[in-house]
Amino acid sequence: MPHTLASLVNHTALKLTVLAGEERLDVPVRWAHASELIDPVPYMEGGELLLITALKLDAEDAEATRRYVRRVAEAGVVGLGFAVGVNYEQVPQPLVEAAREQGLPLLGVPRRTPFIAISKAVSAAVAADQYRAVTAGFEAQRELTRAALSAEGPAELLARLAAHLNGWAALYDASGAVVAAAPDWAARRAARLADDVSRLRGRPAPASSVVSDTDGDDRVELQSLGTGRRARGVLAVGTGAPLGTAERYAVHSAVALLTLTTERSRALQDAEQRLGAAVLKMLLAGEPDHARAVAGRLYGGLLDAPFRMVVAEPVAADDQPSPGAGAAAGSAGVLDALADAMDSAAARTGEAVLAVPDGDRLIVLVADGGAAADACAAYAAEAEAEARAGAQARPGGRPGRAEAVHGGAGVAVGLSAPTGPTAAANAYRQAEQALSVARRRGRALVEHEDVAAGSVLPLLADDAVRAFADGLLRALREHDATGRGDLVESLRAWLARHGQWDAAAADLGVHRHTLRYRMRRVEEILGRSLDDADVRMELWLALKATSAPQGE
Repeated sequence: MPHTLASLVNHTALKLTVLAGEERLDVPVRWAHASELIDPVPYMEGGELLLITALKLDAEDAEATRRYVRRVAEAGVVGLGFAVGVNYEQVPQPLVEAAREQGLPLLGVPRRTPFIAISKAVSAAVAADQYRAVTAGFEAQRELTRAALSAEGPAELLARLAAHLNGWAALYDASGAVVAAAPDWAARRAARLADDVSRLRGRPAPASSVVSDTDGDDRVELQSLGTGRRARGVLAVGTGAPLGTAERYAVHSAVALLTLTTERSRALQDAEQRLGAAVLKMLLAGEPDHARAVAGRLYGGLLDAPFRMVVAEPVAADDQPSPGAGAAAGSAGVLDALADAMDSAAARTGEAVLAVPDGDRLIVLVADGGAAADACAAYAAEAEAEARAGAQARPGGRPGRAEAVHGGAGVAVGLSAPTGPTAAANAYRQAEQALSVARRRGRALVEHEDVAAGSVLPLLADDAVRAFADGLLRALREHDATGRGDLVESLRAWLARHGQWDAAAADLGVHRHTLRYRMRRVEEILGRSLDDADVRMELWLALKATSAPQGE
């Protein structure tokens, strides 16, 4: 424990006497320093025992002495040591009274005790305290290393660290989810720090922060894990007081060990990713048997049950592809975060997930109805909700939390229908089609079932389709604008009634011969025959496209 004034007073060789401030002798002493300056404050750092003989100070001048004592006390000096029998035979009473007024401990130093003896005693105590801290730190490091190598791994390491700190510790994965905590109740405490952890994950590793506005009475410190541009995890520790030297050694050791664990796991994940890329290539090439053989036990279970294909791409805040190298970090960040969310969810349930980066895309095979698929949907829903809320709440263009972390990039995801290895290529096409619809509609995620089960009409909202429709119908609209007939609405009614003259004429309120004449005029103006089913289809779609609301 730190050296205090009380331990100096109890030092039998020093023979110190307490003249004032008896109630504050438990204050730690950082150093002992002798100074005869009238104003030694510029040379003090706080925590010192100041030793004086009053060579230049008129210690019998009550006002001057009061100013001196008040100034050194305000500077953080923890006590005064006055040499008796050097310049004054006794400690001057004005000095004693001034020290009592300030509550500053005043120690009488006998003539036979040199100041150097006090300095040596403090120095030896400080060195001993530092040695104990370093020794405790090394012992904690050995203990934490053994824990990291045990079967329980990080969980055991956190338990030992929490015990050493007399507090709690928690580990977050790359997605920000709590994966381990010690003691068990700390998981609930750690879950409340999700926003602080998210902000730290957005900074390049290594990074740290102290959470000051917490709900609890503890002091929480966050440390990122990893050596790359993106944190692979976060360590949180909670204590009742700021960390001491020994505790700081223990935390740094835990960070180093957990970083080593995460980086080693990352290297293994990179190797698995290369294997997964080979499996995916074989599946898309129509070689499911070879894919199964290569997948082995790592991905074999995923191919034995129905799976879904996920294709994801980054999008800028305006729902356009992220352009140029300036957006590369944000684009990569949003896909990395999506992959981390699915990996973490799958790891917690023990299911396999095959994720392969493909240029500016991410292709993932996930178990149908599994945790990874649910995590993908949850991530997309959160991204879409944040984008919608941000557009309403930030008219000035200030980025939201997700945009700040990922450089303003969002995500668009296409999800195939459940399938098996023999139909993987078709599942990839389904996911691409769903992705295209997600981009066009400004959605974060679209499932192929939604596209297949819905209407084709929302797909006509594409600008190119509208331009084609306007061009196809322009001549008819120009004819109607002259007041020489209502060919567009007549054509719409006739097509809607499948070419039934009487029913269409009744809808328009005209004679069927009038409707026949108008349809001949349509054929003459367009130069196309309405007997052609393809022509009727194109005209009907053109009518629907030009009448569809722009927001569809």
